[in-house]
Amino acid sequence: MSMEEKLNELYERRKKILAMGGEKAVEKQHAKGKLTARERIEKLLDPGSFVEIGMFVRHRGTEFGMDKRELPADGVITGYGTIDGRLVFVYAQDFTVMGGSLGEMHAAKIKRVMELALEAGAPVIGLNDSGGARIQEGVDSLKGYGEIFKMNTILSGVVPQITAIMGPCAGGAVYSPAIGDFILMVDNPASFMFITGPQVVKAVTGVEVTPVQLGGAMVHAQKAGQAHLIGKSDEEVLTLIRRLVSYLPSNNMEKPPRVKTSDLPFRKSERLYEIVPDDPNKPYDVRDVIYEIVDRDENGNPDFLEILPYFAPNAVVGFGRMNGQTVGIVANNPKYFAGVLDIDSSDKIARFVRTCDAFNIPIVTLVDVPGYLPGVDQESRGIIRHGAKVLYAYAEATVPMVTVILRKAYGGAYLAMGSKHLGADFVFAWPTAEIAVMGPEGAANIIFRKEIAAAENPEEVRQQKIAEYREKFANPYVAASRGYIDDVIDPAETRGKVIMALEALESKRVKLPPKKHGNIPL
Repeated sequence: MSMEEKLNELYERRKKILAMGGEKAVEKQHAKGKLTARERIEKLLDPGSFVEIGMFVRHRGTEFGMDKRELPADGVITGYGTIDGRLVFVYAQDFTVMGGSLGEMHAAKIKRVMELALEAGAPVIGLNDSGGARIQEGVDSLKGYGEIFKMNTILSGVVPQITAIMGPCAGGAVYSPAIGDFILMVDNPASFMFITGPQVVKAVTGVEVTPVQLGGAMVHAQKAGQAHLIGKSDEEVLTLIRRLVSYLPSNNMEKPPRVKTSDLPFRKSERLYEIVPDDPNKPYDVRDVIYEIVDRDENGNPDFLEILPYFAPNAVVGFGRMNGQTVGIVANNPKYFAGVLDIDSSDKIARFVRTCDAFNIPIVTLVDVPGYLPGVDQESRGIIRHGAKVLYAYAEATVPMVTVILRKAYGGAYLAMGSKHLGADFVFAWPTAEIAVMGPEGAANIIFRKEIAAAENPEEVRQQKIAEYREKFANPYVAASRGYIDDVIDPAETRGKVIMALEALESKRVKLPPKKHGNIPL
C-alpha cells in the first residue's frame, strides 16, 4: 500500500471511531438530555487541548457474538488536556457504545490514564455513564473493576480524583467514585448511582422504587452525603468541575494555585456585627459570615464553593480564597439544629479536613457549637465513633490551621472544632465567644441545684446563677488568660486577622511520627 492509501485507511478508521455508536445512538443520548462522551470532554477542557490516547483499542471478547461486534474506542474515551492551562487526565464512558459497559480493555484504558496521572502528578477526572459490567466478558470485566479500584487507592491523597455521574452507575462501578475525592452528579432522570437496582430491591424487599428515587442526585446529595456537588445539566456539572479544579493543587507535593485578587486583604466588615445576634440562642446562617471574610470578585460576589451543601446543613464546608490563597473553610451553622455536631456533620467535617490536609490546603474553622447532639438514636448509631473522626482529622492535620470562635464553644465540641489543643496554629475569639465545659443554663442547674431548689423563687435564682456563670466562665477571657486563645478580636477585623495568620504560616513544616499507614481509615 502507498502512503496515500495508508493515510486514507487511517482517516477512515478514525472517522468510524469518532462516530461513536452511530447517529441513532447519539440522537437517543441527546433525547435524554445528555451530551455524548466526546461532547462532554470538549466542554470540560480548554478548547483544542484534548489529546486522545487508546483510540484504536479493541475488545478481545469472543463469546455471545462479541467476536462480530465493533465497539469504537471500546466504549470509553481517554486522554489528557488542560483546564485553565493546567494538565488533567480524563476518561469519559460512551453510553452510545454498548451502553458504556465496562469490559477488560475498557478498564485497561481507564487504568492507563490513572497511571499516567500518577506519574505526571496531575488530577484525574472520570465522566461516568455506563450500564455496568459487560457480562459478555464474564470475570474479565470484574478483573477490570478490581484493577481500577486498586489504582483509585494508590492515587488517593496523591492526586485529586474527581468523578461525575452523568448517567447510570450501578453495582461494582459505584466504588471507584466512592474511593476518590469528589463526586458530582447531574440532577437528571437518566443519572443515578446505586449498588443494587430497583428490580433487585423489589425482589428482595418487595418495595417498588424508581432508579431516581433509589439513587438519584438529590438522594446522594441530601441523604447519603455522597454527591459533593450537583448540577441541573451536563454543562452545569462540567462547569462545576472546572471551578472545583481551580481550588486544588495538581498533586500532594504542590500548593493550590494562587490567583490575583482586587479585594483588599484588610477590608473591614461591620456587617458582621449584625449577622451574628447578641443572644446566643438566636440562629443565623454562618454562610453570611463566610461571604464577608472571603475574597470578592469585581462584581462583589464571594469566592466560595460550598461542598455537600445539602447534606448535614448544621455544618458548612467548602473552598474559598483569602487574599488569593485557597483555604478550606469549616463552620458550624446555628441556622440548623443550633449548629450541633451529630453523626452526619462529624463525617462531613472529618472527611473535608483530611482532604484539605492531603492537598496542602490551609483550614479556617468558624466555631459556634453548643455540643454533640444528645439522644438515644445518636448514641446507638455510634456518635462516639463518628465524633472521634473529627478529633482525629484535626489532630492529624499538618497544614496551617486558623480557628475563630464566634459565639458558643462548649465541651467536647469546643475541643473537636479546631482547638489549639488539637493543633490549631492560631485561635481567635470574638468578644461574644462563650467557651466553657457546658452552656451556662445547664451548668447553673448542676452547680447550684440545691440553692435553686431551696429558694423562694427558684426561677429568679436560677437566672441569677446563669448570669453569674456566664460572667465568670462563658467568655473568651478565661481561655485567653491561659493561652488557649491567641487574641480576642473585633469581628469587623476577622478577614485581616485570618489573612495575616495564614501569611505567617505560609512556610509551616510539621512532620508526624512515621506510620505504616499514614492515613488510617476511620
